[in-house]
Amino acid sequence: MKSVNLQRTESLLMELVPEALATLKDSRINSLAVTGVDCKNGKYDATVYYDGTDYSKEEHRVINSLLNKANGHIKSYCLNSTGWYKCPNFKFKADDTLEHSMKMEALFEKIKSKKED
Repeated sequence: MKSVNLQRTESLLMELVPEALATLKDSRINSLAVTGVDCKNGKYDATVYYDGTDYSKEEHRVINSLLNKANGHIKSYCLNSTGWYKCPNFKFKADDTLEHSMKMEALFEKIKSKKED
């Protein structure tokens, strides 16, 4: 179970990271939908999940590269907005939970139709 302070940090980062991305000029990443933030080791590391359902694997590599380059800008934006002394190191990953849930739903429908037959 996560502490309340860690959950607050995640919630705040969930708001700040999309704001920081919106200030960037690159249209490939300034409108990415952030679906979740998972902080590890206090505020030292954070994994930011973005909606990656519309992108291919090659596009994921390009987007991750662009986000890693913008990491410094995102950190400085978060520091300026919060007044924190230290900001987490961000790692970016595509959120594929929607794809997994769709596959599971399809499997359940297939099982249901076989039972009915």
